[in-house]
Amino acid sequence: MPNVKSAEKRVRTNEKRRLRNRAARATLRTNLKRVGALMAAKDVEALKKAAVETISVIGKTRRKGVINRRRAARLQSRIQRRVNQALATAAPEKTA
Repeated sequence: MPNVKSAEKRVRTNEKRRLRNRAARATLRTNLKRVGALMAAKDVEALKKAAVETISVIGKTRRKGVINRRRAARLQSRIQRRVNQALATAAPEKTA
């Protein structure tokens, strides 16, 4: 246990931040799993909406400092790349 008043406050604030970060990470993971499930299901319209929402959640999580900026960029890039691949296979190009 802390012996100094400021150390007691650090314990309290650290616990609040830990819970806030935990909730943010859980939301992020849930969204990532949703996008993965929609990619497997090949539901293109729902995948587009979920991808936009997930990329937004990644950005918000990054801005809050919960995840590193490089991890956020990597996750966003992977999602966008996989969505683009899904869209390309779902709608084959028209030849002239």
